[in-house]
Amino acid sequence: MTAQRRVVAEVLDGDHVHLTADEVHARAVKRLPEISRATVYNTLGEMVSLGEVLEVATDRRAKRYDPNAHRPHQHLVCGMCGAIRDVHPAGNPLADLPDSERFGFTISDVEVTYRGICPGCSGA
Repeated sequence: MTAQRRVVAEVLDGDHVHLTADEVHARAVKRLPEISRATVYNTLGEMVSLGEVLEVATDRRAKRYDPNAHRPHQHLVCGMCGAIRDVHPAGNPLADLPDSERFGFTISDVEVTYRGICPGCSGA
């Protein structure tokens, strides 16, 4: 593992981490000052291709990178600040789609995004 790849992986470590490529770069530079923006983008692309990181696009904002690639989950997104949290709802979303709504498709994956306002934005 290269130093650059290690630093990108370290930056993405943790629960509920959903950073943009620019945020990953800004944090990576603090650990490895010579790391370039292109290297971060390329490393993130490789990590997505290898299934180590998920690319998340929840709105028209920048793509975010989610290191929680090995445990199925959905996302809860704040409509004001864009904060993203991983959530694990009960039930099986694949089973929730009735046969009459499948139109002959063989379903392989489901993406559900919950939206709301986080406590920080709502003042709660």
